[in-house]
Amino acid sequence: MKNMGRAVVLAATLAAAGAGAETLSIQVREATLRASPSALGAPVGAAKYTEPVTVEERRGGWVRVRTAAGATGWVHESAVTAKRLVLRAGDETVATGASVREVALAGKGFNEEIEQAFRKGSVHADYSWVDRMEALAMPPARIAAFLREGGVAPKGGAR
Repeated sequence: MKNMGRAVVLAATLAAAGAGAETLSIQVREATLRASPSALGAPVGAAKYTEPVTVEERRGGWVRVRTAAGATGWVHESAVTAKRLVLRAGDETVATGASVREVALAGKGFNEEIEQAFRKGSVHADYSWVDRMEALAMPPARIAAFLREGGVAPKGGAR
């Protein structure tokens, strides 16, 4: 009976600890989970749009999260929201959230409308190279290798 009482207390303690955990939703198409709280942190996984994640730690605009599958890593706070996001079928096909780039640009007040205004105001400017650079995609592993080879480390020296 004494052991049964201990088991009940332990179960209640564990339930209370889990109940207080903060849960966020991924609000970008895919959030890269990083080994350290930095854009230079090595990629260690990913979480998809609407995926719920549990907050483990916060540090300087970054959040260390754990996915339901058990993957852990750091994401920038702009990639998560406290709102519970849910995908629903509708009458038309729509994009499933904003990309990390779109969220970053929107946070700076830059959007498609403002870009078009810049282009109209600068009729002699050649934006073809900007468009080509925006179209470039680099795998995270290649970026990490480039940074390693160049001796570039995230702020604070974490690798």
